[in-house]
Amino acid sequence: MTRAFPSEAFFLIAGPCVVEDDELNLRVGDHLAALADKVPGGIIYKASFDKANRSNVGAHRGPGLDEGLAALDRVRAATGLRILTDVHLPEQCAPAAQVADVLQIPAFLCRQTDLLEAAGATGKPVNVKKGQWMHPEGMRGAVDKVRAASAVPSEVAVTERGTFFGYGDLVVDMRDFVRMREACDAPVIFDATHSVQRPGQGKGGASGGAREFIPPLALAAVAAGANGLFMETHPDPDHAPSDGPNMMPLEHLDALIERTVALWALVRA
Repeated sequence: MTRAFPSEAFFLIAGPCVVEDDELNLRVGDHLAALADKVPGGIIYKASFDKANRSNVGAHRGPGLDEGLAALDRVRAATGLRILTDVHLPEQCAPAAQVADVLQIPAFLCRQTDLLEAAGATGKPVNVKKGQWMHPEGMRGAVDKVRAASAVPSEVAVTERGTFFGYGDLVVDMRDFVRMREACDAPVIFDATHSVQRPGQGKGGASGGAREFIPPLALAAVAAGANGLFMETHPDPDHAPSDGPNMMPLEHLDALIERTVALWALVRA
């Protein structure tokens, strides 16, 4: 199997924010499987079994570890796509690695040593998101923790997802793709959907978002040197249970990815 994060070909991590019912999970999975032939480095299906960082106590979190992993396993069996899911606690890493092909460390946990080491110890590829307060070179420590925890160094990538500007916006510094790749010696991914999030600016204190800026930021990131993209997508973002305002409508995904693949090849020609 090819590397999860190839440096020689554009790749995509995409899927719904959180595991939903089988109908929705498979609808997105089937769409991504059909798109995969147009993505040279492949597509990894992403969904979280738990959203442990919700703004409010009553916010939707997902089905939980056991039910969520079972649902993700059904997506993999039906589509043939590799699976990525978030882990929030060290004890979640080993069971998640039984199903998921890639483990992901959420941005707000990118300095949690026990979690990073537990993810690395599984031997699975690990994607570490950069905290919104972190400078690019500061991610070297997170990557080193993952690599040092495995007898065979894990495949690691780092993800840029914007930096806080004031209280209600995130900004993307396009220099970060070069700076993080050089500092971490790892592929750098751009999270094109969480970077347009507007924390605390949605209804009831939930996060808002400006999804109209996903395409220009995604294209700019690829031109600036991002190895791949992370993009949450949904057939009905306005009614998605989590992060709808900053999700890419599934019906518009293919056109953007085709443009991105062409740009990736042009920039590196």
